[in-house]
Amino acid sequence: MFNDTTTPLSLLATRRSGKPRDLAAPGPSATQLAEMCAIACRTPDHGKLAPWRFVIVAPEQRAAFATLLLDAYRADRPEAKRLELESIEQFAHQAPALVVALSSPRTDSQIPLWEQELSAGAACMNLLHAAHAMGFAGGWLTTWAAFNDRVRDAFGAAPERIAGFMFIGTPSRPLEERPRPNLATTVTAWRG
Repeated sequence: MFNDTTTPLSLLATRRSGKPRDLAAPGPSATQLAEMCAIACRTPDHGKLAPWRFVIVAPEQRAAFATLLLDAYRADRPEAKRLELESIEQFAHQAPALVVALSSPRTDSQIPLWEQELSAGAACMNLLHAAHAMGFAGGWLTTWAAFNDRVRDAFGAAPERIAGFMFIGTPSRPLEERPRPNLATTVTAWRG
């Protein structure tokens, strides 16, 4: 469909998600992560509310992040099996960089919550585009942890919600193209 790799549009046309477990070093530097977050914040934002936040979990904080996840999981599922817990440990340590994206709605605003949540999602997408433009790949995951109050409280407080765990690194294998929506059914003309 779009094969030109020399234009800015090629970045949009070639971006694809990387599986966080397949993202390896090198990851972005602290300066690159800061630049990605700055680019992410250049998103549509009705009312100029900035209804999102990004929390960077540094490599030396990954063990504490794993402990947080394990404690929260065990609190909800005391009968958790060893394989479940190992999976959570692996989740916490995958990819060289981790940014926790938070939807941070301003409840004192007249801007509808839905618009604020859409803006937070757009900021997450901009983060992934920035990572791709810098030569990295990103994977946006939620899983149970994004919906767990104990995990959320480690990064913020209600009414904030975790929009996603954004894992960033270098693909350790070629990224797979996934089937894309059929444009004939997802893009139509209004026939009012």
